[in-house]
Amino acid sequence: MSEHRAPESTSTSTPVPSISGPLSPLDGRYASATAPLQPYLCEAALNRYRIHVEVEWLIFLCERAVIPGVGALPESAVVYLRALPEKFDDAAARELATIEAETRHDVKAVEYFIKKRMDAGGLGHLREMVHIFCTSEDINSLAWALGVRDAVRRCWLPRAWGLVADLSDLARAHAQLPMLAHTHGQPASPTTVGKELAVFAHRLHRSLRRVETAEYYGKFSGATGTFSAHTTAIPDANWPELARDFVESLGLTWNPLTTQIESYDALADLFDDIAHVNRIAHNLATDMWTYISLDYFHQNLAAQGSTGSSTMPHKVNPIRFENAEANLEISSGLFAVLSQTLVTSRMQRDLTDSSTKRNIGVALGHSYLALDNLRRGLAGVDPNPAKLAADLNANWEVLGEPIQQAMRAAALGGAEHLEDPYERLKALTRGRKVTADDMREFIAGLGLPEELEQRLLALTPAGYTGLAAQLVDFLEDTPRLAAS
Repeated sequence: MSEHRAPESTSTSTPVPSISGPLSPLDGRYASATAPLQPYLCEAALNRYRIHVEVEWLIFLCERAVIPGVGALPESAVVYLRALPEKFDDAAARELATIEAETRHDVKAVEYFIKKRMDAGGLGHLREMVHIFCTSEDINSLAWALGVRDAVRRCWLPRAWGLVADLSDLARAHAQLPMLAHTHGQPASPTTVGKELAVFAHRLHRSLRRVETAEYYGKFSGATGTFSAHTTAIPDANWPELARDFVESLGLTWNPLTTQIESYDALADLFDDIAHVNRIAHNLATDMWTYISLDYFHQNLAAQGSTGSSTMPHKVNPIRFENAEANLEISSGLFAVLSQTLVTSRMQRDLTDSSTKRNIGVALGHSYLALDNLRRGLAGVDPNPAKLAADLNANWEVLGEPIQQAMRAAALGGAEHLEDPYERLKALTRGRKVTADDMREFIAGLGLPEELEQRLLALTPAGYTGLAAQLVDFLEDTPRLAAS
């Protein structure tokens, strides 16, 4: 038997590169596009929110005089403490990272960071107030809830509502522009450009309302959710009431029944709702791509960029919609993993959620990037009335539906010789192109009542859009938020 050997290294072997950079495109190629999310969901932001929660808990306990001998802090001390998260910058983040390298525990590092600042600010006598009656998850559940809430409300929702506003504006502008519909990819009863865009605006509007009303939960009940240490140290305090008041003071919803960790059911609901918005937006992206391929929409060359292909100079690729499609798929996939895994923890606690939650910003970032590309894509296209009209005029067979239904109604009203309308229109239209003359000749030979015959003879594919234009009026008013 011959021996298999690894190929020997040669002078032409690819060397190990000496370059480095971010592995995620959100922190590399698309860093500027997703930068608005960083103050809420990056690692330093998580630590800033942790410091905020720790500080507010300390101030809260003092204000409520929960611990015997410790009363409300002087205003100068409150101002000093609240400045800690407000002034938490890159240098402070590096300092905290140095502490964590020693503690090997991220929340403990935050505790030591605050104590160090308290010593420097003349509050060393209260340093043991930091993290008292807390487990890490008490701090983390609130910090994550605050970060996700702020990122969604301040960044993602304004951009998503901006997409709805863009669609609504386009829908109203093109409410009466007729377009051949395609069901199953085949020519079908005409619609209007505006009505089809309004469908997406309406769908997104409903789903965004669900995201807008999401609740953000937090727990604050100790190591296994029982207030055990609390009641042992200070048995006379109403700890559930204190926990609820504190969590609600941060603008969050208190979860009274948990293990060591918050259950994350509400967070999973939020992720499912955002993923559903993603799927609707994905449908919009693929439909717009298809309409562009049919030449129903022209791309604005200046808006889309100067190069569409490295070898075919005539091309202008629908890159905004393709970028959105890809990023929405990645975002939805990540949100699916997050919502599936965060709701499960072995018995009272395991740490799988710690790593999992650090991908929340990635999931939201891909969606945020996609929404931006969708808006840019829509701003860079215009309907092509000439092509829309040509396709309508080339498909007179779509009038088989209204003629058939008119025949049925007339027969039910007493008109004679109108039997088997579906079969007669099927024989006329299926598998062949029908001209205007063919259709009018067929109508004229039916013996319809005069008024109905004239109405059908006047009908054209472009005029057969029903109430499509009026349906656009059902669009809801869109919140005009400042899109980031």
